[in-house]
Amino acid sequence: MADLFEAAGLTPQAPSPLADRLRPQKLDEVVGQDHLLGPDGPIRRMAEARRLASMILWGPPGTGKTTIARLLAKEAGYEFQQLSAVFSGVADLKKAFEQARVRRLAGQSTLLFVDEIHRFNRAQQDGFLPFVEEGIVTLVGATTENPSFELNGALLSRCQVFVLKRLDEAALDSLIGKAEAFEGRALPLEPEAREALVALADGDGRYLLTLAETLFNIGSAKPLSVKELGQVLQKRSPAYDKDREEHYNLISALHKSIRGSDPDAALYWLARMLTGGEDPLFIARRLIRAAAEDIGEADPMALVLANAAKDTYDFLGSPEGEIALAQLTVHLATAPKSNAVYRAYGAAMKAARETGSLGPPMHIRNAPTRLMKDLGYGRGYAYDHDQAEGFSGQSYFPDEMARQTFYRPKGEGAEARIKDRLERWAELRKAKS
Repeated sequence: MADLFEAAGLTPQAPSPLADRLRPQKLDEVVGQDHLLGPDGPIRRMAEARRLASMILWGPPGTGKTTIARLLAKEAGYEFQQLSAVFSGVADLKKAFEQARVRRLAGQSTLLFVDEIHRFNRAQQDGFLPFVEEGIVTLVGATTENPSFELNGALLSRCQVFVLKRLDEAALDSLIGKAEAFEGRALPLEPEAREALVALADGDGRYLLTLAETLFNIGSAKPLSVKELGQVLQKRSPAYDKDREEHYNLISALHKSIRGSDPDAALYWLARMLTGGEDPLFIARRLIRAAAEDIGEADPMALVLANAAKDTYDFLGSPEGEIALAQLTVHLATAPKSNAVYRAYGAAMKAARETGSLGPPMHIRNAPTRLMKDLGYGRGYAYDHDQAEGFSGQSYFPDEMARQTFYRPKGEGAEARIKDRLERWAELRKAKS
């Protein structure tokens, strides 16, 4: 065995990573999850009652999912058994369930912890159901993905979902303090560099301790500045999965910041997506939608500018073309807002579905043949350009359908003039009828 370690460049006594050596030994030592582990937290109450329910722990990397599961089993008196959905197959699951069944016959409960549980396919997830229902295992699954999208409804219905928060600055500062106490020395950082280190961790406690271990190992004789820290450590890419929940969360945040007329927040979410590697043309499509849905006739040029920004990006590419997307984002956020056309279209679609196949009134039907003219097609049509004020006031709805008002302009921006015209035409229509 010693030869194997030497061949790998290790020794049997090779130290474990700092994050592992600082792993909490009690639930009280877990930082940043007081909403679950505090005195009134649901997981805390389960541990104290020593009766655990199956659960899904959903949260970003480095927030303590594995640690909580391990300590929960320890404090509730359950046997802890761990599987990873990345490395385990059907045979591993069968073995785990059989071992749990044997323990149960001996009066021992089993907490089966499944890391990355969302990576199991639907059939494999269904395989958990009978063992969870019979109480052979108490399942604790960990996932970084939205369980609503990634887990079977049947499995979710048998588990409680607990959301773990990314670690805030206070929690990360606490971890640094624990690392310094364990090492018996302070991190070689100036105060500003210490703050930068916390920001660099991006809410991931495990990653923060990995960075701290690197700084301890370099043994700098003097505290490092922010610039020197950047030279020592590589900047971490922000968490962003282009085909997962974060993708939809951030594009929603951009759209709603525009709708809420906040250009600064809108620019921030735009930058977050671009730095995360999002396809700029995907962003452009959403901006075009915002122009049509939320601005509409209040600023009719918004839709033109949105398409122009898309064409500009197509022509210039990154990074120059991204400036056009930024300009468009600011224009949309600061433009007057109206969803009147969007709502009118929805109302018209509803009416179209409800009224079926009603035909247009005879007077506005085209009459290209003699027969159609004899049947009354086009008879009585008033050519609006020849009428007073260029308005005939005729009905253009089906005869069997009462007049509807779908479009109700809000009077913002350019739509104010449209509102005035519609009100004047309504008066003329009433007078002519």
